[in-house]
Amino acid sequence: MTIFSRIIAGEIPCYKVAEDDRFFAFLDINPVNWGHTLVVPKEETDYIFDLDDKSLGDMMVFAKKVASAMKKTLPCRKIGVAVLGLEVPHAHIHLVPIQNEGDMDFRNKIANPDPEKMKEIAAGIAANL
Repeated sequence: MTIFSRIIAGEIPCYKVAEDDRFFAFLDINPVNWGHTLVVPKEETDYIFDLDDKSLGDMMVFAKKVASAMKKTLPCRKIGVAVLGLEVPHAHIHLVPIQNEGDMDFRNKIANPDPEKMKEIAAGIAANL
C-alpha cells in the first residue's frame, strides 16, 4: 500500500481539498509554492500512463476542477501542471500556482510550511470547488 493510499484511507492525515468516488486531491506537504496540490486516483497504479484512457481523461477533468478552485483561491497567473511520478509509486499530478515558469522548480521547496496556513489554503480551495 502506497503512502497515497494510506492518506486516502485516512491512516495518514493530510490537507484534503477534494474527493470523489475515484480521485483525491490534497496539498503537497513539501510544496514548491503555496497551494501546491496533488491529484491522485484512488486506484493504486504506479505510472500515470498505465491508467486506461477513460481513467486518465477523468483524472484530468477532476484536476481541472481542482485547478479552477485553486486559481480562485490563490494569487497566481496560472496553475502549472507536472507529472513526475518517481518519488511515490502511485500515479499523481502536481498542480502548482505560478506567476512564472521558475515557480515550477521542484528543487526549491518551502521549508517547514506553516500548518495553519496549509489548513487555510486547503479550506479555501475546497470552498471554491
